[in-house]
Amino acid sequence: MSERMTTPWGEVELTRFPEDPRDRLRAWDASDAYLLRHLAEERVPLTGTVVVVGDRWGALVTALAGHGPVQITDSFLSQEATRANLTRAGVGPGAVRLLTTQDPPPERVDVLLVRVPKSLALLEDQLLRLAPAVHAGTVVVGTGMVKEVHTSTLRLFERILGPTRTSLARQKARLIHCTPDPELERPAGPWPYSYTLPAGVGPVSGRTVVNHAGVFCADRLDIGTRFFLRHLPGPGAGRVVDLGCGNGVVGTAMALADPAAEVLFVDESFQAVASAEATYKANGVPGHAEFRVGDGLAGVAPGSVDLVLNNPPFHSHQATTDATAWRMFTGAKRALRPGGELWVIGNRHLGYHVKLKRLFGNSELVASDPKFVVLKAVRKD
Repeated sequence: MSERMTTPWGEVELTRFPEDPRDRLRAWDASDAYLLRHLAEERVPLTGTVVVVGDRWGALVTALAGHGPVQITDSFLSQEATRANLTRAGVGPGAVRLLTTQDPPPERVDVLLVRVPKSLALLEDQLLRLAPAVHAGTVVVGTGMVKEVHTSTLRLFERILGPTRTSLARQKARLIHCTPDPELERPAGPWPYSYTLPAGVGPVSGRTVVNHAGVFCADRLDIGTRFFLRHLPGPGAGRVVDLGCGNGVVGTAMALADPAAEVLFVDESFQAVASAEATYKANGVPGHAEFRVGDGLAGVAPGSVDLVLNNPPFHSHQATTDATAWRMFTGAKRALRPGGELWVIGNRHLGYHVKLKRLFGNSELVASDPKFVVLKAVRKD
């Protein structure tokens, strides 16, 4: 769904990615609007290198495109939305520099605008990476909805950049004002973080897992993945996809169990795919693997996959939605060859078996416990 946002620099039409007319979620919120109003009302000089971190769907850089901002994002979908929104606004290629969280940051930052992410670890990592480029004259303003801006958020800004305060709330949004202190002694960055997996989780028992900041459950093996690892299919699948791979532990387990398998690790998070590649390499796994950042299986040839393994998210930022899971399931059906299988783990209450039956015409319960189910669907044609 596209919707117009009124900014001090005019109206911009914005959509999320992939664009879906049935999607009722907006590509911007009150925190984006609050930040843009503040910049205009306070006449913040948008000169030098303007860096925007965590711009969810490109609302901020689209509005500020005339100032040549640099966007830094962990999300492939956010980056694609930004490209589409810039094109819709008539902004030429090159007017905005698009970077990922895995790219080297700019060497100097004169204005730093931060849309607070859901992950405090990702915020910590990005502030630490950008801190050397921030100077005493850098204008630093963060923004987020009230429920996203916590005391721990403010402490991170203060610990890494300098004295920090928050604004009054407007339309359930807040701003974060930070005064950089170049003399501040900053802590060393803890990322990427590695740990040893426990026993009893199949082929990856006792193996190393590597996590970059912002990856789900970066400091421990979550209970859903632990359950999935105990009930993975046997060897012989051929071409396997770890869809929404996170740190890659599931795909790595399949590769260890079957060195003849070709495993494709896919996620829309740049941090996740970097983690998956690091996990795979840390364990000296034999065989062939590919690591791809993208929109699910959109770039995979139809009928080219034997097995898809999936633990779909049911949140898009702060919104609860099954849209991502449905896209993953439909993408899996298209990519699977006839007879190929989609294996899914999810919370019982999400009712994925209903969706799988509607899409594939079948759904089999492989394993269950009081909280999780592992389901299998087979492409019949």
